[in-house]
Amino acid sequence: MALSYDELFCIFSRLPAKAIYKFSCVDKFFSKLPKDAYFALRQAQNALRRNDTCFFIQPDIPIKALVYCSLQVELHQLPGEELSSGVSKNVLRYFCNSSVKILGSNNGLLLCCVSHEEQLKLFIRNPATQSHLLIPTPMQMQNRSDIYDHRIGFHSDLDGSYMVYLFVDDVLDWSSYFVCMVYHSNQGVWKTKEGKFFSGNRSLRFDMPVHHRGAVHFISDCFPYLIKSSPYFIPYIMSYNFENGTSRMMRVPKEARKGSHDPSCDMRIFKWGNVSYSSQDESICVVRLRKQVFTVWALRQHESSLWKKVLKIRIKAMGIEAKDPSQIIVKDFSVLNGHLLVFATKDKLYAYGLNDTRIHKIWEHHSQFNHLRFTSYKDTLRKCDHEIKHLSLLSNM
Repeated sequence: MALSYDELFCIFSRLPAKAIYKFSCVDKFFSKLPKDAYFALRQAQNALRRNDTCFFIQPDIPIKALVYCSLQVELHQLPGEELSSGVSKNVLRYFCNSSVKILGSNNGLLLCCVSHEEQLKLFIRNPATQSHLLIPTPMQMQNRSDIYDHRIGFHSDLDGSYMVYLFVDDVLDWSSYFVCMVYHSNQGVWKTKEGKFFSGNRSLRFDMPVHHRGAVHFISDCFPYLIKSSPYFIPYIMSYNFENGTSRMMRVPKEARKGSHDPSCDMRIFKWGNVSYSSQDESICVVRLRKQVFTVWALRQHESSLWKKVLKIRIKAMGIEAKDPSQIIVKDFSVLNGHLLVFATKDKLYAYGLNDTRIHKIWEHHSQFNHLRFTSYKDTLRKCDHEIKHLSLLSNM
């Protein structure tokens, strides 16, 4: 029995962009779908219920160093998604041949920074549709003397709009307070929030933001440069609520504090659980790597900072096939889709399931840098701005 137009529309709006483009090449009906604004909106909304399907890795270097070099960018498919989603080779070549750094990703859109004519420019890119949108670059980014910390992030709302935020040192109290600047796609201008972000006396890991309950969360570093009597001696998590401009401090799990000042200790935070917007189980996890051991805690109660340990495993016990797993050196790691621990060694990437505790996939990578940036991604037809416009201002860059 033949399917109606509405039935076909509904079915195809649930496919990833790569599959839709393949069908558009063989049938006149399908060829119109990717260009239809309403279809693109529905497809992007349906994609919110799906996990990311692949991820980019690139050297994690300062933004202002982009003036002097190009970054080698790689794309890897997550387990089970090898044929259903991806990015064209033209897009990868563009990233590799340009001084572009990927700063964030959400439901098909990438926030990127490019060095063009010795100036930094911010733009939103959809790799699937190969569309771009330049957004204003705050003067605070151009005039920064500190080139090692950009403090910029990217977050999307349920209605399809997005927010870019930037934390800038408060010149009156540079050690603890930051001014928060926000750019909303449906407004098109940068605005300064009234409430300042209090970071405590430690340096925060601004390169790994976690959005949860209307606030962005950052974990502090672990280095032992404070005296024991300081309330900030133990590593902590600090959050900033964008709606009311308030800051809140959360302690890391009690067990995670032991040995946190060890030089081999690396603690980070990531999304935990089902990453769909409708999930009530979405939370935060702390992942600690210390002396070849990964330990993971999940946040069970946000208000009381109640944590539960969900995994502790030595790398050599993960089932990795190597001559001597105990000698494996982890260059970098991340948690993707709220349950998959992905970590890089000298020339390999491993995906380890935090729920089923097994290796899901092993890839080879070619980055020679010790610090890498992981950015998960899924291909959608989502537009680059809230008003459903198509701009290609960077096609010649």
